Amino acid sequence: MGSEVKEKKLSLANCVEIALNNATSAKKAKSNLKLQGSDVLRSYGSFLPKISVSATYTPYSLSQSYAQYYLEAPPFKIKSESESVNLTLTTSLNLFNGFSDYASLQSALNREQAAEYTLARTLQSVVFDVTQYYYQVLMNRELLDIAKENLLSVHDQLTLTDRQFQIGLKSRTDLYQQQAAAAESSMAVIQAETRMQRSTIELLRRLQIDPLTKVTLEPGQNELEIAHQKKPDIDSLVTVALDRRSDLKSKSFETKAAKWQITQSRSPWYPRLALNFNASTAGTEYLRQSYGGYSAEYSYPPVSDQLRNSIGYSVGLNLSWSIFDGFQTGYNVQAAKVNQLNQTFDYDDLKNNIVLDLQLAANDYASALMQIEKSKASLTASSSAFEDIKKKYELGATGFVELSSARAALFNARANLSQATYNLALQKSVIDFATGTIVLQ
Repeated sequence: MGSEVKEKKLSLANCVEIALNNATSAKKAKSNLKLQGSDVLRSYGSFLPKISVSATYTPYSLSQSYAQYYLEAPPFKIKSESESVNLTLTTSLNLFNGFSDYASLQSALNREQAAEYTLARTLQSVVFDVTQYYYQVLMNRELLDIAKENLLSVHDQLTLTDRQFQIGLKSRTDLYQQQAAAAESSMAVIQAETRMQRSTIELLRRLQIDPLTKVTLEPGQNELEIAHQKKPDIDSLVTVALDRRSDLKSKSFETKAAKWQITQSRSPWYPRLALNFNASTAGTEYLRQSYGGYSAEYSYPPVSDQLRNSIGYSVGLNLSWSIFDGFQTGYNVQAAKVNQLNQTFDYDDLKNNIVLDLQLAANDYASALMQIEKSKASLTASSSAFEDIKKKYELGATGFVELSSARAALFNARANLSQATYNLALQKSVIDFATGTIVLQ
């Protein structure tokens, strides 16, 4: 048996919730934010002393050498055996390194802020993308229903024409033309079903759920009720967008981070000063020496006493200054400046594109409003015309061409009104996305 097909009934809020939980782009943005948080912690750690501890236990050590105490006597071999323990504590505190640590911290803080806004914009992009395809599926579903209703109407007309042909009220030509119209309407239904299936698959792709899931969209209350208003004021939209767009804020922080990276890249031109502290101790369990046929073993206090009483300390300042590094620092500074300049260009381009996108969105929204009004008027006129011509055709007072034209006009008027209605919803979401006010449901 094949796998059981899952069924889901989804509203727009359900689709958004699923997409936000499953979207790979959102997961990547969240992971990047965590990484930037770790980078900030690492930058804070640069101001703290570095501490390392080492311990060495040597259970057995053997060394052999030759010694000569008198010129007249030949050298003799000395063999030493021992067991020992060594402990060392080392710390180093950076006092000054050309402002590198401070610049690194400021850069990390700005990158973390940028990552937060990037995550917010990514989530908005997920919501926007899902909303677009959600409305697309609804629109294609309605267009499919219109095509099916039109096909039923054509089939009813074909049945009537066939009966009229049988009793001699219609010619064979009228019958053939009506059969052709029925075939054409059937083709329109197939095309509408294909568009419906394609848009549903694209919605499933963005929900990132089981591809075999059967999805049925059930819009919630007032989901498609969009307040019809005049063309939005572009200046107000721009003001809102420049204040709310998360990607613009992210790019601003990235530009600031790049500026601090210039300071960081200059640090090798300055001297570096560090405070070093070392503490060490050691103990020997036994020492046995053999030489000239004699053997001697030296006795020591317990190792614990030796470790406690043999602690040594050292404190020192280390000053270093790179006089010439083959122009590497100069290159790094120029690279950081170019990066900061590129970030500034990207910020300005994004700001200009926001204004242009809002102008397009506002114009498209105004156009969608006008399309709805025109489509309503066209539907009213087309419905009346079709009913009149249909009655005349049934009475033989007009031909098939007039009936076919009237039916096509009615079908197009219904489809245009449906498309205009959903297009208005789509354009409203475009404005929300362009201004950065899209709601994360």
